Amino acid sequence: MFDWLVVGAGFAGCVLAERLATQRGERVLIVDRRPHIGGNAYDRYNEDGLLIHEYGPHIFHTNSEMVLNYLSKFTTWRDYTHRVLAYVDGHLVPIPINRTTVNQLYGLSLETDEEMAAWLAARAEPVGRIETSEDVVVSKVGRELYEKFFRGYTRKQWGLDPSELDKSVTARVPTRTDTDDRYFADKYQVMPKHGYTRMFQAMVARANITVMLQAGYQEIRHLIPHKRVIYTGQIDEFFDFRFGRLPYRSLRFAHLTLDAPSHQAVAVVNYPQTEEFTRVTEYKYLTGQAHPKTAITYEYPTAEGDPYYPVPRPENQERYGLYEALARATPDVWFVGRLATYRYYNMDQVVGQALATFRRIDETVPRQEKPAAASGPWNGTLAELPGP
Repeated sequence: MFDWLVVGAGFAGCVLAERLATQRGERVLIVDRRPHIGGNAYDRYNEDGLLIHEYGPHIFHTNSEMVLNYLSKFTTWRDYTHRVLAYVDGHLVPIPINRTTVNQLYGLSLETDEEMAAWLAARAEPVGRIETSEDVVVSKVGRELYEKFFRGYTRKQWGLDPSELDKSVTARVPTRTDTDDRYFADKYQVMPKHGYTRMFQAMVARANITVMLQAGYQEIRHLIPHKRVIYTGQIDEFFDFRFGRLPYRSLRFAHLTLDAPSHQAVAVVNYPQTEEFTRVTEYKYLTGQAHPKTAITYEYPTAEGDPYYPVPRPENQERYGLYEALARATPDVWFVGRLATYRYYNMDQVVGQALATFRRIDETVPRQEKPAAASGPWNGTLAELPGP
């Protein structure tokens, strides 16, 4: 009998499993359909010994010292400041749009924040009520920059025009009047020194945590006795799609090794105007690995495949609300994470949500035993993660 069945071995599942095991001394079984832990943040060494992110680049950034301190129990960090270039009109320019972007693209020499703000204001189109992603961008930078940087990229990424998407999608990308070319402005910007998978392994290496891979919740829920459930998968699937399927956007990745020390000037280059792929990632920038070759990934959005991104549209939120009501009425099951709560969360937000969920559990669910030892044997398999 397990005290907890945790469905999903990504951030939400592993954080809660670790907390339940170490702080409450309870027996936890983690199940995941994939042959590895780590969810979409899983990284591995490829056949050439290069550390790559199997599901596209995952860059850790947060303003939460609490989240950073928690994860620091399981990894050391390397400083990393993420920078992205966009290939627009034959130029590689910084994105988010800043003063350098505009100067390079238009051959200008804007020198101050005030000059840049005035240049943008002259092109911005007033929008009475900002509701869509198109509204957000056009109201800030005007239609020309919207067409160059946002419309094509968004249509590839989501399969929808920005005018059909909630304002939250493009609101995630700021526009700057200075020359700050960092992609994120968070206080803490770091990468796990030995990779995400090693961090997850340290998280779940407890004597009272068992990991079962290549196993789905529906397959084992009636076979393995358990008292309570942490569910981090698709909420519509949990309820057998009672109100229909919630739309998700997926991705296809083409991983390549190049016989060259480097391929591009930064970790990620976006392609908003050309090509079928949205971006190209070079991992050595993220990992800091020294290697005579380099690994890159081409990223192709698709409607089919594993669910990555909830599609932010009002009708989808309305349908999610029906499932959320069912979730609230389901005893002894906690729904956590991007898929289970149909939210476009960053990694640190998922960790914060999981820690907050643990606090609620700890306040409301009677403890079973004294806290267990802090570490124990790894119960999963390392066969899928060879060393360099």
